[in-house]
Parts: sequence; C-alpha cells; structure tokens
Amino acid sequence: MPGGLSVKGQALRYLARREHSRAELERKLQRRVQDLPQASARQQIAAALDALAATGLLSEQRAAEALVRARAGRNGDLKLRQEMRQRGFGDEDIAQALASTAGAEFERARQVWRQRFGAPAPDAAGRAKQARFLAGRGFSAEAISRLVQGRDDAD
Repeated sequence: MPGGLSVKGQALRYLARREHSRAELERKLQRRVQDLPQASARQQIAAALDALAATGLLSEQRAAEALVRARAGRNGDLKLRQEMRQRGFGDEDIAQALASTAGAEFERARQVWRQRFGAPAPDAAGRAKQARFLAGRGFSAEAISRLVQGRDDAD
C-alpha cells in the first residue's frame, strides 16, 4: 500500500476521520490495494475489517446513527434512507438509525422551510418552487403539502 500503511492501518485512518459502513471501507480500501493480486487484496481487506468489527472499532449501527445525526437537520427521511443505502447499510441498520427521527420529520421540514422561505408563497408558481425544494431535500409529501399550503400548525 502507498505510504507503507497496512490494510488495517489504512482502515483505521479512514475510521479516525469519521464512521464508515463496512461496504464503504471495502470500496475505499480496494482502490488503495490495486497493486496486490485481486484474491490476496480481498482476503487482506476482509481480515482487517473482521478484526476491526471484532474489537468494536467498525460498527454499522454506530456509523448509520452518526450519518443520521449529521444530516437529519437539513434532510428528510427519504433522502437519509437513500444515502444510507448508497453507503451500503442494511435495511435493519437504516430502520434503527431512522427510529431516532421518527415523528420529527415535519418539524425538521418546517425549520428548513422557514430558513429558506419564511412564509407561504402567494401564488401557485411559488408554492411549486417551495415544494420542489423540500422534495429535493427528501421530505415526505405530507410534510411538504402541509407547509406549502400554509398548514404548519400542529394538527
């Protein structure tokens, strides 16, 4: 490996920066060991990640929760779920991580909406613009509808 680090050392370096899923680390490490034979590289990566998981340094659940904490203030559950799938988290880890945000999506959407727009739009074009913005952030259709139509009360 470049820089003289072992596969496990490089994995630790990545984990020191932020939490990663196992799939993320595998992809990153695969790029770093391109000079090794494919079978040998795969074995070294698997052994290093197994060792890190056994010692608790690599945790799918902790990584998923960290991602939700970092991104939940700006994004809805749909976008969070999509990003976690892209990073290789399993359905169970995603569900457990999103459980901490259950029922709070509307409040997060309201805060993002207030920061960006502050008030309901006076016309249909403005409402459509607000709805597209919130949809792009991954908020639910129900939350978007309530906010854009000016029904942001706690029904």
